[in-house]
Amino acid sequence: MRLFSIMLCCLIGYALGNFSPAYLFGRMKGYDIRKEGSGNVGATNAFILVGKYAFFITAFLDIMKAFAAWVLCAHLFPDLAVAGPLAGTACVLGHMYPVLLRFHGGKGLATLGGVVLAWRWQWFFLLLAAAIVLAFATRYVCLVAPTMSLVIPASFYWKTGFLAGALILLVPAIPIFIKHWPNFVHIADGTEMRTSFIWDKEGELKRIGQWNEKTVEQLGRREK
Repeated sequence: MRLFSIMLCCLIGYALGNFSPAYLFGRMKGYDIRKEGSGNVGATNAFILVGKYAFFITAFLDIMKAFAAWVLCAHLFPDLAVAGPLAGTACVLGHMYPVLLRFHGGKGLATLGGVVLAWRWQWFFLLLAAAIVLAFATRYVCLVAPTMSLVIPASFYWKTGFLAGALILLVPAIPIFIKHWPNFVHIADGTEMRTSFIWDKEGELKRIGQWNEKTVEQLGRREK
């Protein structure tokens, strides 16, 4: 029975993680977001390709699907102490490697936020503030998810002393670092997009050598 409950938590979390608002926004615009912009199926690429409203809606829904996974499974399996962490972790992995999108998903940042929100809402806002400071202090949004993938399980263990739950929450750190490895390489060679893209799209794209007909077309389509 315990094994069955564990499997259901993983299945529910992974299934919810497969829901991809960023992909749907791309389809509404007439293209596959996996083949446009950064190729990432998440809020950042939705912002790059569609705009601010798509970013906020995508980020919100990605957060809420992980939140829902944790809360739902914790409610369904109250005797399983790891139900929430299992479902939340499975949701992050489902977001990153969704079977419905042939395992081409996002990079996990917003869903990590949903996991924290389900655990402790106070810590969600604390870590959100820390993430924003980190992004602007380093000038690279791509450093936030890898950092938070380590900070979240460490914070969870520090506050709860629940080692099994913390270790489960640590699982996404490896795929998150793998998915962000190209970003680290781009930082090293000076071609990683900085947070200044938010207010200076043209200048940032020119700086990294990606101001061309394709990006002009994408940005033009984005504003429609």
